[in-house]
Amino acid sequence: MAELPGPIQVLKSALGRLPGIGPRSAERLALFVVQSDALWVKDLASALTTAKERIAFCDLCGALTEVQPCEMCEDPRRDASVICVVERPVDVISLEKSNAFRGRYHVLGGQISPLNGVGPEDLRISELESRIADTSVRELVIALGSDVEGDATSYYLADRFKSNNIRITRLAHGLPVGGGLEFADELTIGRALEGRRSLDVDDETD
Repeated sequence: MAELPGPIQVLKSALGRLPGIGPRSAERLALFVVQSDALWVKDLASALTTAKERIAFCDLCGALTEVQPCEMCEDPRRDASVICVVERPVDVISLEKSNAFRGRYHVLGGQISPLNGVGPEDLRISELESRIADTSVRELVIALGSDVEGDATSYYLADRFKSNNIRITRLAHGLPVGGGLEFADELTIGRALEGRRSLDVDDETD
């Protein structure tokens, strides 16, 4: 089989660095691009360049933004006394889609992972400490993953800020909506039991 021309190989290699894109997918995408309309390709290149140049991390919370500070940090309707701690900027987007949280955010930029050489000093924990010291924060919501690194980071944060007289909570990890017990593993069921809450029933009768 003949090799792909050099420029296509370079494009394939670049596309292969995208998350979730394997060698075959990268090759299909590269071939699609080079066979597409030239104007569309220019628009695509322009969109990529513009997004990279105009989007940055919020100086305060670390979320993706086009202005400093971001609109969420500047929104007076959001509860500044509640800060939700997440690992990555994309986690902020996921939580916002739920429309269930109206506080502020803080992006750590990773999780504590000694095996990968990531310690507390490598994360935005000191910035979080400054925010708590400068504002009247009453609750810290830890919204990290339930893996080993997420657990380690969550317990570290809880221990570090336990003396600040603030409530420290963590997102419940339980059964997905619409899923039965037969589809859940033991760890998920255990987390669901630990995060159980009272079931309020209306006592009124007709």
